Amino acid sequence: MLKAICSFILLRLWGWKIETVFPKDVKKSVIVVIPHTSNWDFPIGILLRPIIHLQTNFVGKKGLFFFPLGIIMRALGGVAVDRSKHNNFVDAVADIYSKHDVFNITVTPEGTRAKVKTLKSGFYYIALKAQIPIVCCKFDWGKMVIGFDKPFYPTGDYEGDLPKLLSYLALIFYYFYTVVM
Repeated sequence: MLKAICSFILLRLWGWKIETVFPKDVKKSVIVVIPHTSNWDFPIGILLRPIIHLQTNFVGKKGLFFFPLGIIMRALGGVAVDRSKHNNFVDAVADIYSKHDVFNITVTPEGTRAKVKTLKSGFYYIALKAQIPIVCCKFDWGKMVIGFDKPFYPTGDYEGDLPKLLSYLALIFYYFYTVVM
């Protein structure tokens, strides 16, 4: 029933298409969504999950999970991270993976909806520390298409890995940052 409702809204009413789905054999990953251009990215992602049977979460600092907002955030897949027990956010998030058999988080490495010159690298180092793949997801607003790339395992060479990692997103990334902005 939920899948039918979400499919109707996302695919029929709003006109999105799903080009490729999340790799079924991946149980733990960091899902990177680029470009993060709209407040609508979050509801689109929430509607997409039941359609493609994807269990994914997002992380936020513990202070955002206060009553009553915390109830809603947890229901939508939010996981609170207590940074006071760790030196940094990357370590705190990577530790969460060891507590779950299936755990995927979705991040937007731009850190904002505005044009940026560089991506935040936390997603990469979370995947490296947790020894899990990164799966790129594109929201192509021009073609109204959502797609996922194959899993990418970081090697520890961020500068060397980034072009390979983002090659799947190159055209949409290029279009957004040179044509739209």
